[in-house]
Amino acid sequence: MTAPNALDTAEQDALRDALDDEYKSHETYAQVIRDFGPQRPFINIVEAEARHIAVLLRLFDQYAIPKPINRWAGQAPRYASIAEACNASAQGEAENGTLYDRLLQSTRRVDILDVYHALRAASLDRHLPAFERCVARGRSRA
Repeated sequence: MTAPNALDTAEQDALRDALDDEYKSHETYAQVIRDFGPQRPFINIVEAEARHIAVLLRLFDQYAIPKPINRWAGQAPRYASIAEACNASAQGEAENGTLYDRLLQSTRRVDILDVYHALRAASLDRHLPAFERCVARGRSRA
């Protein structure tokens, strides 16, 4: 028998999907910084991704769910240029919004929904526009 506050399988899977996606973003942006130096918007957004991971990990603790390992550590994609990294990152943030659209359907728990809404908004309202500006700067230099 499960505890009355326990998350069901779909809710747990959704939290794991969210964390995995945030790990991927963080590791990707950190790799871009290692490859090209402290470039904007990567230096700002990598810190935001670390905060997103921390928020999700608190939910894992709150609901006593085992924390999955970061499968992206040392496995982040690499890019030939900042322009390529910005383009891929803009696409990734758009996909992140789609992911959260799906995850929002996985639960009715207000605390989890609040986190999903906040992370979706960060991706679509802040990170995506920053990477789109980066893409535009790359085009203007070409």
